[in-house]
Amino acid sequence: MLQVLINGALLGAVYALIALGLTMVFSIMRVVNFAHGQMYMLGGFVVYYLYGQYGLPFYLALPAAGIVLGLIGVAFNRFFFQPVLATSTREENSMLMAVGTALLLENLALTLFGEKQRGVPEVVEGIFIWGDVAEGGVVLTYSNMLVMGVAVLAIVALLGFVQYTRPGRALRAVAQDKEAACLQGVDVKTTTTLGFAIGAALAGIAGGLLVTIYGVNAGVGSNISTKAFIMVMIGGAGVTKGAILGGLLLGFAEAIGYDIFPGSVTYLIIFVAMIIFLLFKPNGMFGKPWG
Repeated sequence: MLQVLINGALLGAVYALIALGLTMVFSIMRVVNFAHGQMYMLGGFVVYYLYGQYGLPFYLALPAAGIVLGLIGVAFNRFFFQPVLATSTREENSMLMAVGTALLLENLALTLFGEKQRGVPEVVEGIFIWGDVAEGGVVLTYSNMLVMGVAVLAIVALLGFVQYTRPGRALRAVAQDKEAACLQGVDVKTTTTLGFAIGAALAGIAGGLLVTIYGVNAGVGSNISTKAFIMVMIGGAGVTKGAILGGLLLGFAEAIGYDIFPGSVTYLIIFVAMIIFLLFKPNGMFGKPWG
């Protein structure tokens, strides 16, 4: 059972990173970024090529994935979302734009990379064993330990940035009230672009981390987007601590479920449990009513 819980913590840490990226975009722009999973997928491919194919050290390939996806986020916000939000206040227009960008990225990935599953070598070789495996001991590769550590470090760095830096305070101000933030001298357009870039970069880093465990393919984005929405709905849309808690809960639920049931049954149970939960807590654990 301890092995299952550690696996859940590993998944939960990276899932929290994914959920934080989606939450960052939603809280600032009130846009549900359906392309978030596709950005995760692209981050995985960046690390696959830089680290797996061209031999760049992982500690350089992973930041590169964050930078590349951050720049993609800036471009998407500048050329797709800002023009729509500037000319229309209807939420369905921005949602349709988000769906369109998700389809665009997925089909571009299919064209460029094909459908083949790609993987990379372990970042760190070796296995940590604690106790007797036959009697419930723990087996964890050093590579997976590194993935969990980097994910936790990235989450802590993001929370520190948002809490203690001037751009971070601007992000929080815009998320709370755009008009009031503008009156206080905050450049809302630049701040929203920064928020979108950070959200996309977090997705790219998460993809770069998990490609070392599960690999990546061009179709994985939709599955990751679904998981991200589950995490955000559980914690509450636009709430940072809710995104972290939602990621951890989904990670533990997956690990425990896969240990007991087949994968399809596990997600059926998770979806049913989420529906029942939302009947009683429609705004999530920490969310507030929209509007």
